[in-house]
Amino acid sequence: MTSLPEYTEKTLGLVIDLDTCVGCHACVTACKGWNTENYGAPLADTDAYGAEPVGSFLNRVHSYEVQPETGPAQLFHFPKSCLHCSDAPCVTVCPTGASYKRVEDGIVLVNESDCIGCGLCAWACPYGARELDQAEGVMKKCTLCLDRIYNENLPEEDRQPACVRTCPAGARHFGDLGDETSAVSQLVAERGGFDLMPEQGTKPVNKYLPPRPKDEQIDILAPLLAPIAEEPAGFLGWLDRTLEKL
Repeated sequence: MTSLPEYTEKTLGLVIDLDTCVGCHACVTACKGWNTENYGAPLADTDAYGAEPVGSFLNRVHSYEVQPETGPAQLFHFPKSCLHCSDAPCVTVCPTGASYKRVEDGIVLVNESDCIGCGLCAWACPYGARELDQAEGVMKKCTLCLDRIYNENLPEEDRQPACVRTCPAGARHFGDLGDETSAVSQLVAERGGFDLMPEQGTKPVNKYLPPRPKDEQIDILAPLLAPIAEEPAGFLGWLDRTLEKL
């Protein structure tokens, strides 16, 4: 079995703002595109529009309708990928050492050349963040775009995960969560960022920012709008008068 490092020099991860995410799936598309063309073997995508599609995704967005105690139901979008846990069970259960956690930055990766596709890591992950690529016969997971964040050939603004760089709403943030002075750590402290399923004891690195309380919906432009005609005119007026006679 694989052992976890006693410490990591950095704790790189994501902070996802559930108040800002609009569920557009741009992060899913960017992740699929980048990881199909770069690090590791391409992500499987067979018969995508057929009766039995087969595909691997490292990042997904789930949408949930939540009913508060008062007021109307609300829709929340919940992005989910590997959380690069500090106490990652997917690493310790791996029989070949293919799954491991890096000392230099805390990123959890899979060495595809050593992976035998046994699926134990997927069973051990409580978040469902790993997928078996059936075309390659190996496990796939988020790499935090390792080949982007350290790529000096890219402009500085592009040295971040593809999902973060692509998000049109600015709902995804990347940085060192082990540094209390970093922008992501300060964001977590200010907004009350939380762990996903902390009862599992995995100590996930990635954090979520809770939705902000919703104010009452007030249309500030209503007093400035032209009044609506009390009686319908034109064709609708004729139709309304005709129906009244029936």
